[in-house]
Amino acid sequence: MTENVPLRTTPLDAEHVALGGRMVPFAGWSMPVHYAAGIQAEHRAVREAAGLFDVSHMGEFRVAGPDALRLIQRVGVNDASVLEVGQAQYSALCTPAGTLLDDLLVYRRGEDTFLLVVNASNRARDWAWIVAQAEGMDLTLQDRSDETALLALQGPHAQSILASLVTDDQGSPLDLDAIRYYRFAEGKVCGVPAVIARTGYTGEDGFELYLPWDEAGPVWRTLLELGAPHGLLPAGLGARDSLRLEVGYPLYGNDLDEEHTALESALGWIVKPGRQESFIGEETLAAQKAEGVKRRLVGLRFPGRVFPRPGYPLVVDGVEVGQVTSGTLSPSLGEGVAMGYLPVEFASPGQSVAVRIRDRDLPGTVTRPPFYTEGSIRR
Repeated sequence: MTENVPLRTTPLDAEHVALGGRMVPFAGWSMPVHYAAGIQAEHRAVREAAGLFDVSHMGEFRVAGPDALRLIQRVGVNDASVLEVGQAQYSALCTPAGTLLDDLLVYRRGEDTFLLVVNASNRARDWAWIVAQAEGMDLTLQDRSDETALLALQGPHAQSILASLVTDDQGSPLDLDAIRYYRFAEGKVCGVPAVIARTGYTGEDGFELYLPWDEAGPVWRTLLELGAPHGLLPAGLGARDSLRLEVGYPLYGNDLDEEHTALESALGWIVKPGRQESFIGEETLAAQKAEGVKRRLVGLRFPGRVFPRPGYPLVVDGVEVGQVTSGTLSPSLGEGVAMGYLPVEFASPGQSVAVRIRDRDLPGTVTRPPFYTEGSIRR
């Protein structure tokens, strides 16, 4: 019999409760699923103005030293050698079988210094995996998750809200226009040391702010206060999920897992073989690419007010061929959007696929994400 493990809390737990946050368990953490305004209002705020998310539950690992790049090239499927200092990259960790341990972000903070950002649910496993692969290498590994808070300010008004609050390390104004998509700068937010990255998980322009754990509260409150005239709302896990689904961003544990390879998971675009340092799973993925995948993660659209929930069967000609891995009734589009794995013969865009809801097969179509294309991302 296992003991109940108390949920962990972010440094903003009291802030969430004060704002009427409905707190739920998520990946071992107590997190707000929504606040007083509700998921729909928070979703609209991010699309039309701005939303502020607490994502301090994510894991952050520092890798530094002469063999730092070598390690990242070994564990990650993407090619980190192309990164300039100040640039970020989306990548994934694979098993020798090519299946996914996690997806992650890689930030190059110096020639031999990197920040890896992993999913909260996989933090302990990822750490153990990376430490094992680093054996014998000349580098330093640090798990900085417990000292790093992370805020995500997302939406078309995000830059206007943040602009007056950021400086470089010397106190001079920081030019946010110079931080392009998937780039970052080291500086200060409200006088607090920060990594200011133009990344996010919503399909909108915005910034992710890495801050000292104990100093996140004042920054959170200042952003909400200055952002209120711009329409900023605090936003929880519910809006985060509906926003990422509308643009087809996968979620580990739903759409990505250790049962599917990077190629099956539609992540072939980040798999970069043929480097000086081969990555774990490279040989298996090369063989699968040559043979061809048998199943693939696809996007799906269902006209009308259809809510394709995870686990619902996907049906072709009355026969179940897969299941929804993520799905929602899109607040922006007013119709169902989903992701799921299908046999490759049914995975081409335009293929008719139904979702079975309470014994009714509701028609839809395989559609290449993003489903929502009006986002404000500044590439």
